[in-house]
Amino acid sequence: MSLQYKRYDAIVIGSGAAGYNAAIRICMGGKSVAIVTEGINTGTSRNTGSDKQTYYKLGLGGDAPDSVRKMAENLFAGGSVDGDNALCEAALSARCFYNLCELGVPFPHNRYGEFVGYKTDHDPYARATSAGPLTSKFMTEALQKRAEELKIPVFDRQMAVEVLKNGDGACGLLCIDTESGEYSLFCSSNIVMATGGPAGIYADSVYPECHTGSTGLAIMAGASLQSMTEWQYGLASVSPRWNVSGTYMQVLPRFVSVDSEGVEREFLLDYFEDKYEALSLVFLKGYQWPFDSKKVMSGSSVIDLLVYRECVLLGRRVFLDFTKNPFGIEEIEFEKLSPEAHEYLAKANACMGTPIDRLDLMNRPAIELYAGKGVDITKEYLEIALCAQHSNGGVAVDLWWQSDVKGLFAAGECAGTHGVTRPGGSALNAGQVGSLRASQYICERGNVPLGDEDFLAIAEKAMEYHKGLTACLNNGKTADEKIKEAQRRMSDAGAAIRSSEKMSEALSVTLSELKSLRSSTLVGEKSELYKFYKLRDILITQAVVLYAMIDFSTAVGGTRGSALYTDENGDLRQGLDSVFRFKGADGEVNRKVQSVSMSCGKINAIWRCVREIPSEDSFFENVWRTYRESRSVY
Repeated sequence: MSLQYKRYDAIVIGSGAAGYNAAIRICMGGKSVAIVTEGINTGTSRNTGSDKQTYYKLGLGGDAPDSVRKMAENLFAGGSVDGDNALCEAALSARCFYNLCELGVPFPHNRYGEFVGYKTDHDPYARATSAGPLTSKFMTEALQKRAEELKIPVFDRQMAVEVLKNGDGACGLLCIDTESGEYSLFCSSNIVMATGGPAGIYADSVYPECHTGSTGLAIMAGASLQSMTEWQYGLASVSPRWNVSGTYMQVLPRFVSVDSEGVEREFLLDYFEDKYEALSLVFLKGYQWPFDSKKVMSGSSVIDLLVYRECVLLGRRVFLDFTKNPFGIEEIEFEKLSPEAHEYLAKANACMGTPIDRLDLMNRPAIELYAGKGVDITKEYLEIALCAQHSNGGVAVDLWWQSDVKGLFAAGECAGTHGVTRPGGSALNAGQVGSLRASQYICERGNVPLGDEDFLAIAEKAMEYHKGLTACLNNGKTADEKIKEAQRRMSDAGAAIRSSEKMSEALSVTLSELKSLRSSTLVGEKSELYKFYKLRDILITQAVVLYAMIDFSTAVGGTRGSALYTDENGDLRQGLDSVFRFKGADGEVNRKVQSVSMSCGKINAIWRCVREIPSEDSFFENVWRTYRESRSVY
């Protein structure tokens, strides 16, 4: 196959907020850089949000004391978090935030210029801010505009299918055009993956349908992943896919299930005797949105399990209804709610009317958001489910966001820097900090691209797998059919509710699918060849994630974070089904990190201690001298 190739100091994969920021920083550092992307308008950061999408950063307003160290400690406290990554995310949060402000992202401030904040989940210091429901979209658009001003080339409709390597690490990238099916080559020894989380592995998902992720690309390159058992799952609308967090819950909507015969029930009454206890927990789901195993026995996450029970165990559909008050209550006696809920609604002057009246008063853009997507929640029910929303794990990276494959970096959600829990909105900060760190290293210490002869020899060898591929893909089910089956299998076995038996069965099927992939997949047209690679990426990622979950269940034998591992000897909240019986994991496991990798088709998992938060010499004269004389910080 005769392929032309392009040469750059660095290649960025992905056109989201992290990808654009990486490319901008590398370009401004004097290096040549290009972006390759499956779709310039796809991706999570451009196409997702919530009722009030949060950006988490150092406190920059008011009189509450804050510091880089305190923020690092709060990030580190999430469990299974490496301290050097936490310190970087804290130290550079203000720099990255102000950069976005200067680029035009409309974060609110008062007349004196203070960026005042509010508390988000797992946040003791009110560090959160927001530009509204579409914060990450605004970020992506502002960064894209800056990249266009810098004339950074963007190669659209290019799916990365293989990281090319030599003995020193990454040396190039092979892509396929998602329209023509033609391959293209890029010669570069510095590759930044900004491909988002592995969104395509689940059927029940709030990730935008246009985003599937490319985590399998890193796995096939030999990079280790970490904390892949740790996700965020929460209640979300099914169509369109959107978090029903924040105000959507705080206005106290009705939860209605509908069976196959169309019979409706407000199923929360099957569990709660006290209507106002149920409403108080619904309110808490607003800012306790992610399912949290610690909030099952006596907290708001029981709501998630009751929705899961209706959808999965009983096969019903679940809807939110904002047009009427719950449980047939004409006028809610708000003083009967928990003090937290009553005080909040009273301060918002929202102790009145129906849920849609309260939502219109407190957050009208939340109504307009759905209207813009073709759903009028002032009149219609909104279908919901317990969905995968964010991967806290990802590619294992060092303090420069470089993987254990030299020259391969990961930034944004595809980088595994979060651990078990994280403050809401910290992912947006982590994407900006990680892409900055990777670009700094590339500009100062990045590898030089290979010469033509050496690169072409590696590329020719790599193409042996790919050339003639279509001749093998002429049997069995289509890639689209197989993707849907794989996603359903993963949601049933390895999402928020996990059974060792079901996960083992799913892993066995997944590995079998991988072995027969070329001989049992039907691709009708060359233009659909990219779907084979998408299927391969999804299956490889699912296999590694399922293996990680099974290893966690065996090694730890308990539950933590946003997942519940079924244990017949565990505890059960009164009134729930036995599948929700579990026991909490030993807290000491939060001081360790699970790392998982695949080599020659074999998956392996190891556990290591977390890297502690660094404590280095901060005396100014010493730091200045080191920085001035040797730049040895790199």
